[in-house]
Amino acid sequence: MMVEGNCHCGFITYEAQIDPETAGICHCTDCQTLTGSAFRTFVLSNEGGFRLLSGQPKAYIKVGESGAKRGQTFCPACGSPIYSTSDGADPKIYSLRTGTMRQRNELLPRAQIWTRSAQPWLGVLSTDIPGQEKQGDLASALNPRRHRS
Repeated sequence: MMVEGNCHCGFITYEAQIDPETAGICHCTDCQTLTGSAFRTFVLSNEGGFRLLSGQPKAYIKVGESGAKRGQTFCPACGSPIYSTSDGADPKIYSLRTGTMRQRNELLPRAQIWTRSAQPWLGVLSTDIPGQEKQGDLASALNPRRHRS
């Protein structure tokens, strides 16, 4: 499947050939910290399947628990994470950040990794926590009893 993507500000644009069956969720504490969220969604693209169309991402080399070095790339202007890949000259498999893709709604995660670090409250999101279609009055949504007449 061919996908197109970009960072939040549009400086970085790319296209990639991906296998939708490789879409996943990572719960590792590195991904939680790097995204500022509870997890990261990704899909894989093999070497030759990823093509940068504009901009040049900045890279940060992170040493994982295994000792492996991974380049974490992001837009130097807006900070949007773009992909990670191995450090060095070996064949590259790109772990693309699903949230930057126009086709993200089509990429159902097929697996979860690092579940030992998953936030325990994730299971209640769709059933126990009320939601709003848009931001609306966030203060009322967070504490509805305080704003009742």
